[in-house]
This record gives sequence, structure tokens and C-alpha cells, in this order.
Amino acid sequence: MHIDRISDILEIQALLTDYVFALDTKDIDRLDAVFLPDARCDYRATGGRAGGWAEIKPWLVSALNGFGTTQHLIGLPQIRFDPQDGTRATAMTMLFNPMQMLPEKGGQIFFIGATYSDELIRTADGWRIARRTEIAPWAKDVPASLAGDQK
Repeated sequence: MHIDRISDILEIQALLTDYVFALDTKDIDRLDAVFLPDARCDYRATGGRAGGWAEIKPWLVSALNGFGTTQHLIGLPQIRFDPQDGTRATAMTMLFNPMQMLPEKGGQIFFIGATYSDELIRTADGWRIARRTEIAPWAKDVPASLAGDQK
């Protein structure tokens, strides 16, 4: 494998890591350096929303406010590069997500799992997510107040 490809893989892994740490520290503004401004996101598989980044960003802030603790634990991504174009790639990344409701909402701990299916583009500022879709979701011990939102 050429050193440039290894560098691309490490940069994409770092980007995906930046995403989960931004969520778990509730520093959603950091995600502006993860997603392209016109990125499309689809979180409906786990009870969320779909739309452009400008719509999804405030929804993430609101959605995460109901939780005292979250851990978006990801595995190593399976990254595939477009053989015709070195500026495009796809990544499949498994997610295990323990979450705890705020104490005033009962403090219940539950678990969500899914796979992030991403389309990425290399820009002058580095790799960015152009499209993210959650697929293959599962859930365990979801609080009754949220159960209608989960598959």
C-alpha cells in the first residue's frame, strides 16, 4: 500500500473519531470540520431525522440534551477508495452506543447499535463526510419515553 493511501486511511479514522468525541462532549460546533456544509445525514434508523447538515446540527444539540452521558464507541472503519478518483471514499463503521438519561428523566441506561455508512470527499481542508446514513440498527432497554422513536 502506498504511503499516501495509508495517510488517507489515518486521516479518515481521525475524522470519524472527531465525530464521536464531538457528540459525547456535546461540542456540536466541532462537527462543522467533520461534515461538508451541504452534507446529507439520515439518522432515521435509530429514531432520528434526515436532512441537510444545516437542519441536522440543531437537531443533534436538542437530541443530546436529554442524556447525561453518551458513549459513541466505534470500531475500525472499512474504507474503500474510488479507484477512478482519489478524492472519494466510502466507510462502514460499526457503532455501539450506551446512553444514560438525565437523572431527572429517570437515569436509565440503554444501548443502541448501528453502522454508519459514509460517503467521504477529500477537500483542501482534508477529508469530510458528504453523506452519512445509519443502517442495521438495534436497541436494548430503551426507556418507554423513547421506545416509539426506536426500531
